[in-house]
Amino acid sequence: MNKSLAALALAAVLAVPAVSHAQDGNFYVNGSVGQAHYGKSYFNHHHFGYDANFGYRWDLAPAFKAGVEVGYANLGSYAVRSSYPGIALPNANIHGWTLGGTAKYDITPNWYVSGRAGLWRWSGRTAQPMAGVPVVYLSHGNGYYAGAGFGYNFDSNWSIGLNYNYYNGSKHGYSLNSSLTSVSAEYRF
Repeated sequence: MNKSLAALALAAVLAVPAVSHAQDGNFYVNGSVGQAHYGKSYFNHHHFGYDANFGYRWDLAPAFKAGVEVGYANLGSYAVRSSYPGIALPNANIHGWTLGGTAKYDITPNWYVSGRAGLWRWSGRTAQPMAGVPVVYLSHGNGYYAGAGFGYNFDSNWSIGLNYNYYNGSKHGYSLNSSLTSVSAEYRF
């Protein structure tokens, strides 16, 4: 995984001169709130989640922008379902930092589609019952995230959107893979 991270970081550094030839660009900040999903059967599947990002996009064509961003995502805390009475499992949770690329295409001056992908540095906890005994797994690691969305530009500074992001957080056979379906707001300056 460390070799993959190094290769992605090197690719990002080498891409900066190519996109720096673009005429314009802007910094932006955005945030999303919505429903996070964790797929383990003995935990509740849905919980409140959010993310926040800061980045820069270059204008590569009249309707197309691409850039880099850094952010944070909290994908909730999941309580144990009632299907395991008598076994005290702690809540599962996952959160972490993101670093990646982003792209936005304006279909019309007001409507857009977007995408993002990159590295996900996660921390989390999960548990599972084994022979009536709770086994807790607390760890951190490197994974990836990817997402897509669409939305509406009110003007050159403000937009709102609907997004779906997937976060891969697996290590040593334990999965903390999660997703976030959310409503976002973005301000460009």
